[in-house]
Amino acid sequence: MAVGLVLTACGSKNDSGSGGTSTGASGSQAPTSNLKIGLAYDIGGRGDQSFNDSAARGLDKAKSELGFSIKELEATAGETDAQKEDRLRQLAEGGYNPIVAVGFAYATALEKTAKDYPDIKFAIIDSVDPAADNVANLTFAEQEGSYLVGVAAALKTKTNNVGFIGGVNVPLIQKFEVGFTAGVKAVKPDATVQAKYLTQPPDFTGFNDPAKGETAAKGMFDAGADIVYAAAGGSGAGVFKTAKANGKLGIGVDSDQYNLPSLADVKDVILTSMIKEVDVAVYDFITSVKDNKFAKGNKVYDLKAGGIDYATSGGKLDDIKAKIDDYKAKIISGEIKVPSTK
Repeated sequence: MAVGLVLTACGSKNDSGSGGTSTGASGSQAPTSNLKIGLAYDIGGRGDQSFNDSAARGLDKAKSELGFSIKELEATAGETDAQKEDRLRQLAEGGYNPIVAVGFAYATALEKTAKDYPDIKFAIIDSVDPAADNVANLTFAEQEGSYLVGVAAALKTKTNNVGFIGGVNVPLIQKFEVGFTAGVKAVKPDATVQAKYLTQPPDFTGFNDPAKGETAAKGMFDAGADIVYAAAGGSGAGVFKTAKANGKLGIGVDSDQYNLPSLADVKDVILTSMIKEVDVAVYDFITSVKDNKFAKGNKVYDLKAGGIDYATSGGKLDDIKAKIDDYKAKIISGEIKVPSTK
């Protein structure tokens, strides 16, 4: 009953039923595999223009190429770990295998769920917990990509003052801040880097509150910043809106946000984006289960593995791309060690 009540409130983004025709963002297609994929989004879900959308692209690719049946469920603001656990259990009880939990916030819920369904293969994005025989932990070197967009910001700033806005003040998002600051300082040691987090845990609404992003960015621009990097999920839309209103620039995250149709009105102020290939990780995990090559434990997607990068869409980095790529090569070779903690 608890499962039913909670999930009725949360809703399903997509449900292909029990083995029938699958429907979703990539269109109708008869399944060519007996695998049923379950995916549980973090706050914001499909359509957040960032982290969740990247995971959705990986799911859509697997569905389009392999014809899997899929079901997508979405988190709600302010929910408990018990609600997240109920969501995962609903997918497990529905015969979905593999199941992907999008975001570190699912760690506690997945730890409890995975042990009760040892035959189901789970993956969690951005967490090394739980460490279980049936869980793949898919993590990223966000600090490396953030370093590169920090280099870009330092090379492009005219005020010697830039900003960082994090969605929620947690260790994962601090990696973005630390890497970004290191990149800025590598180019301009005397530059000012303002930093602000929209919410503090356990309040995770900072990942989907454009109004908060708008207010925080306005404060930074008023304090002299001319470029702001937003690692804040859907809240980044507010940062770009404020940047455009004030004649400033923003830096996107997770997806190449310049090319997202939903951000077309503000793309002219997006300098670059730190690309986090969540879609690649999701697709790799799904195909590993399909091919009976599932591997438990932590897999890190970094610059060297092609899991992290920076975007050049829009042409604003054309004149400095060679310099950024030089830093990129040095990170990959190990000459530059990017910090990940304060």
